[in-house]
Amino acid sequence: MTSSIFWYDYETTGINPRNDRPLQVAGIRTDDQLNEIGEPINLYCQPGDDILPHPAACLVTGITPDRLAEKGLCEADFMTRLHAEMSLPGTCSAGYNTLRFDDEMTRYSLYRNFFDPYAREWQSGNSRWDLIDVVRTAYALRPEGIVWPEEEGRVTLKLERLTAANGIDHGQAHDALSDVRATIALARLVRDKQPKLYDYLFELRFKHKVQDQIRLMQPLVHISGRFSAARSYVSVVLPLAWHPVNRNALIVCDLFHDHSPLLDEDGETLRQRLYTRREDLLEGQLPVPLKLLHVNKCPVIAPLSVLREEDRQRLQLDMSVYKTRVAALNEGQTIWQDKLKGVYANDNFAASEDPEQQLYDGFINDRDRRLCEQVRTAEPQQLATDVWPFDDHRLPE
Repeated sequence: MTSSIFWYDYETTGINPRNDRPLQVAGIRTDDQLNEIGEPINLYCQPGDDILPHPAACLVTGITPDRLAEKGLCEADFMTRLHAEMSLPGTCSAGYNTLRFDDEMTRYSLYRNFFDPYAREWQSGNSRWDLIDVVRTAYALRPEGIVWPEEEGRVTLKLERLTAANGIDHGQAHDALSDVRATIALARLVRDKQPKLYDYLFELRFKHKVQDQIRLMQPLVHISGRFSAARSYVSVVLPLAWHPVNRNALIVCDLFHDHSPLLDEDGETLRQRLYTRREDLLEGQLPVPLKLLHVNKCPVIAPLSVLREEDRQRLQLDMSVYKTRVAALNEGQTIWQDKLKGVYANDNFAASEDPEQQLYDGFINDRDRRLCEQVRTAEPQQLATDVWPFDDHRLPE
């Protein structure tokens, strides 16, 4: 099977993948060596009459209603074209901040149009990846060879700022095709300057490779956007337990923070405080140092051995403090283990009443998936008159 990377980017009506709609998608396929293969795609999507783009989105993208009326496909045809690209066997779909935004936009859009929202991510040797965490890792652990721009005294990893600082032609920022070309050029830069790091992180797009790195109660280096730029996006975390409901989620303790709430507070207090913004905590209340690490979302983890002495000093990682916290949590396992189950056993949030936003309310069964295929191939007159006997209550809506 020939493997390739499909680099893609959306321009959309807004910033919420559950509610907003795609206006444009561009994609460029490369081989594993980042050489372009095939022709780029650049598609526009005409949103339904009930969808109004956010004014700020129009200002940023410059996509006008006239352009959409002239070039835009209906969303069903738009997603059919995109799905065909992403479903090609051996395809890794990738981009810049795609896991948290573009992939969510893809999932919701596929779901609305009766496609399996997940199959293109794993079937036929397929995968997905996000360059933004690669860039965060290069900044934190191997910054040599790349210029890191700053904004108000702190590093900024905005794509347009990184490309400008490193002499990469970005064309028109916030045009989907220009953003894709800039993303590929940035990937080439990281791969050229830090090839071992790039290759290691590319392997972590497969969850079994992530799982191979994990041993409960053995600390790891973890890079995440959840850790601020002030912390260089890095921490040392301790894997505590697997999530009681979501088998792809690992509960870790962020050793940067005081571990004592896990030993001193009851489960309900931990649960309430975990979902309270740090700035809303009462004076004297310590934040709960828990975080979920999802093995199916290309998390960046590595053994402690990747930290050179100069890295520990530059990143202000106090390994002696972390060692003390690991020892205390090891000793107190019987205290915090049952608490964690209570904290995460029912982490369900209020479901939307809109079926189009109920993607994560459950998986669609095999019978309904076959009916969805019939819906996708039906003629317009059939869609107006025929009724499909779905088991899933979301689909007829």
